[in-house]
Amino acid sequence: MNHIDRLLRASVATLNRVLFPHPRNGTLMLALERRATVLEDSGEDVRVRAQPFGGAVRILNPIPLQEIIGEIKFDSERSRFEQDFRILIPPAKWESVKGYCLRHLEDANDVELESVPHRELTEEFAETINVNLKPDQYTVQPLGFVAENDPVSTDNAYVPGRLTVRLYRTFEVRIVDVALCATMLTASQRHSDQDLRRLALRDFQQGGRGWVNTILTLPLRLVTDSCLALPPEMRYRKIIIESHELDQSVMAVLRDVHVPQYQRV
Repeated sequence: MNHIDRLLRASVATLNRVLFPHPRNGTLMLALERRATVLEDSGEDVRVRAQPFGGAVRILNPIPLQEIIGEIKFDSERSRFEQDFRILIPPAKWESVKGYCLRHLEDANDVELESVPHRELTEEFAETINVNLKPDQYTVQPLGFVAENDPVSTDNAYVPGRLTVRLYRTFEVRIVDVALCATMLTASQRHSDQDLRRLALRDFQQGGRGWVNTILTLPLRLVTDSCLALPPEMRYRKIIIESHELDQSVMAVLRDVHVPQYQRV
């Protein structure tokens, strides 16, 4: 095993519990990013999965982090280009890296790490429903942190199988614009998962990236109750709700759901 193989992948990201009232009956709805992705090993299999809105934290000033771990080794060229906090570290450095992130991500005005969710939210709403999200259309409330300290293999397309530890900065985002609520619900109903599989495969066959993004909206209570119905030791898994596959990271934004693999801070 070479030096790089012994390194641990550390992923630091924001996750957002995006909520909105159903336009007709007021039911509190959870909005998720739903993506269909062609698995390139086959060129035919397409994965459709929903996960919380959010994404990697950007490293704004790498110098203090370098003082902890030395040279920053990004997990991919894409992460290096974006300055995403998806890096390779010696396993013994995880607690120090996590402590550094906890201190800086609590500060909404931090100059070393991107500590607010607005950029990712804006980009993802544009990608999923073609909406230019404006500040007066939503509110943001910090929820806390969720750490995954036990390394697990990632299915990230750029580094499949790499053992990964994670830290999530979580927020609750409330959509307060009535018209936007209706747009989200309509967009969720526009395409089935099978529709998305066909669209992603067509994109791949035409030389594209082989993925398609949209939104999925489900009643928050349905999602929470479905997760609570599982024994705690079975909750760190992808689950199926109304025929949709939800990534296990959805449980990170459900504060009422205890997951043994998550350390909530």
